[in-house]
Amino acid sequence: MRRSFLHPGFWCVLVAFVLPVNVLRAGNPVSAKKTAKAAAFAEEANNLYTAIDLKEIGLTKKAFEYALKGYYYLLDHHWLNKTNILSICDLSQSSRNKRFYIIDLEQRSVLVNTYVAHGRNSGGEFARSFSNNPSSHKTSLGFYITQGTYYGNNGLSMKIRGMDRGFNDRANGRNIVVHGSEYVGPDFLQMNKFCGRSYGCPALPADESEMIIDLIKEGTCLFIYHPTQKYLVRSKILNN
Repeated sequence: MRRSFLHPGFWCVLVAFVLPVNVLRAGNPVSAKKTAKAAAFAEEANNLYTAIDLKEIGLTKKAFEYALKGYYYLLDHHWLNKTNILSICDLSQSSRNKRFYIIDLEQRSVLVNTYVAHGRNSGGEFARSFSNNPSSHKTSLGFYITQGTYYGNNGLSMKIRGMDRGFNDRANGRNIVVHGSEYVGPDFLQMNKFCGRSYGCPALPADESEMIIDLIKEGTCLFIYHPTQKYLVRSKILNN
């Protein structure tokens, strides 16, 4: 059962106001139900976006809406162990920006807002090209579920499972993980025009990575977003 972050009485009131009378009288309960569901979701996403004040810290509304939709899909399938945490990499932004967000949906608060790298072949300051292919050194878009941790060449690292078939489901085979790096963060930006780039991993500032990994490991939702139409139109998670 999906968890709502709004008052239960909200849904009854919403349906009464958002559905046109002709839809309610049309005798098409399936259409009416879909319309009500879409309107309810849009209202909930807008309310959460406003309540958490995500615009103020730079997260685009579209990124949050898509992230919330996919989060609910994973939640409905009982694939999440920690159901209050939603992490978003908003790659519509410059890598000079703090474009990685960890949100506590229950507390309606932002736990972390920091920098994140994209793949070296995805672009320079801005990520523009994405791939699921091995050795592409590009970022893979879509929804991931965080897994366990290990110590590797980049210190504490965290495996992630790609849930978007055709877009990021080769993540484990490509060794796409969350890890820390010195080429991400304010110190690096003092000497460079934009953050460094990874081999496809969402790399984080080295001095923050262990705290972040500990916060989101073992069963939380991670969404890597970019307004690429191929992904938005074909993702089975977003178009279920």
